[in-house]
Amino acid sequence: MIEADAFQQPRPLTVWFTGLSGSGKSTLAQALVAHAQFSKFSFYVLDGDVLRTGLCSGLGFSAADRRENIRRVAEAAKLLNGAGVNVVCALISPAGADREMAAGIIGGNNFMEVYVATPLTVCESRDPKGLYKRARAGEIPLFTGINSPYEPPTAAALVLENSTQSVEDSINQIARCIDTWRSKQFE
Repeated sequence: MIEADAFQQPRPLTVWFTGLSGSGKSTLAQALVAHAQFSKFSFYVLDGDVLRTGLCSGLGFSAADRRENIRRVAEAAKLLNGAGVNVVCALISPAGADREMAAGIIGGNNFMEVYVATPLTVCESRDPKGLYKRARAGEIPLFTGINSPYEPPTAAALVLENSTQSVEDSINQIARCIDTWRSKQFE
């Protein structure tokens, strides 16, 4: 007779990267997926910039639209987790209440918040899309970090100092955090 525990699989996980534009969320999400390809766990990326061209198109950047954007992404992550797929979400998600809502939708036991704590000055110096420059010129209203607030997480599972450590070091830190999270599932 086969023991039921022999088929026990870890619960799917959603890793939710939050941080300012240019903090490195998308870079880390893609690096985590590449790293995970060499392990027994794979991840699917839900990137805020990409999702705003489809699933979340038509949404602006008001507080209500940002909340709806996060709700939609959380619902998609929940569906993917329900199908056994691990998910990495890379969204600014500036409001703590909205991130709490996302955790509630996905399920607290499946949600791991990772704060990519890159200083505004570093994000502005990176500015791959020229958004900070445009926001400072008044061309982009409600731009997070310039004329719209960002609320740093107070209880993130992990805080990455992305301006002072390499992507590889960050991914190793995330992998250790995920391993710790997974080991607690079977205690």
